[in-house]
Amino acid sequence: MSEAHPGGSRPGTRRIGVLVTGNLLGGVAVASGFAVGGLLVERIGGTSVAGLGQAAGVLGAAVAAVPLAGVAARHGRRRSLTLGYAIAVLGGALIVTAAVVSQLVVLLAGLAMFGVGQAVNLQSRYAAADGAAPASRARTMSIVIWATTIGSVAGPNLSDAADRFGSRLGLPALAGPYLVSVVSFALAGTVIALFLRPAARPSAPAPAEAGHRRTRTAGAATALRWAAAHPVARFAVVLVAVAHAMMVMVMVMTPLHMQHHGMSLRLVGVVISLHVLGMYAFSPVFGWLADRLGAVRTACAGMLMLVAAVVLGFVAASDPEGSALTALALTVLGMGWSASMISGSALLTGVAPDHVRVPLQGATDAGMNYAGAAAAALAGPILAAGGFRAVNVAAAVILVPAVVAVAVLRGGGTPAGGAGAGVGAGGRQGRAVERGAQGADTGSG
Repeated sequence: MSEAHPGGSRPGTRRIGVLVTGNLLGGVAVASGFAVGGLLVERIGGTSVAGLGQAAGVLGAAVAAVPLAGVAARHGRRRSLTLGYAIAVLGGALIVTAAVVSQLVVLLAGLAMFGVGQAVNLQSRYAAADGAAPASRARTMSIVIWATTIGSVAGPNLSDAADRFGSRLGLPALAGPYLVSVVSFALAGTVIALFLRPAARPSAPAPAEAGHRRTRTAGAATALRWAAAHPVARFAVVLVAVAHAMMVMVMVMTPLHMQHHGMSLRLVGVVISLHVLGMYAFSPVFGWLADRLGAVRTACAGMLMLVAAVVLGFVAASDPEGSALTALALTVLGMGWSASMISGSALLTGVAPDHVRVPLQGATDAGMNYAGAAAAALAGPILAAGGFRAVNVAAAVILVPAVVAVAVLRGGGTPAGGAGAGVGAGGRQGRAVERGAQGADTGSG
């Protein structure tokens, strides 16, 4: 990285504080916009294409994930995160323009750029893990993820007031919340650009060694090939992708399902807020569990919560007045996503060697968002054809690859908490995996 570590200070606490602030503001921006994104697409293009709004946002995050990871590897996290927030600001402005001119293609392009902000918020968790002690890596990531709680819960509840404010400015319905998003993303980017400093390292490499490491940094495809050959990393990559796809498919259709049953935009905001609360508020708990009991065990608990969520959603779909059950289903869905995301991320940061780590993080986030984009694109037609029950059934099917991956992992002799415990606590197994990976890579040239 091109950033130099300034000595004589306490960068760890300050760094986490900056990332927490950025994620809080970014959470406001993402949640304020995405709470009404599907409704805005439906207003312009109809119900059958409503899922394309979320698909465009998630696709934008997917496309940006690998380039942003590349910028982070070459120039540091600060430049990468600032660049991502700047793109999201431009996306929010384009969405407002699209709402004014009522053009679906322009709206989808704006939503794709807007989605880069979500990629930045997620990549902040890896920035938090940089330089963290192995025994507290998952908890450190979870603190930054938890910070999104405040912003993400506030965002959807600002939708109604922001919509009225936009109307007073002469904007069409549902455009106002994106004004809040633009301002919040701009503030988040400013905080990162001005105050984020590089993570502390145990020792600074000599210039020749640093240059050698830069030349050996793997690309995204190489990183994924490495992960495919290592069962722990393979499970982590698959888990993060399918958990995100499940969450996106159900979440993006919930506002439409609720409004089709006559529920108000205010109630939609409350349910989405509870969902986001589940995604982020309990993240320190799951981080502690991943460090203490093992990331694999925590991942399995997250998968069970995802299954429970779609079962609850299926039942809620049968009751037109089932707003409370829908809210419960969305809250559990968020918790399952959180446990899966934190445990999967902890596995990736613990088993990958240095030259693979950042590219693999970017590739994993890209795959996660591509899976989410596909799920969102399919969600609209599924809702139109079979209703909200069909959406939950389809979401359950998405989880199957992760179940297979963890079964293969356990069948290969990995102890119940072994890989997770080794990775999460910096144990012998995690270090052995990394040494083996580095040796294999050196041998293959």
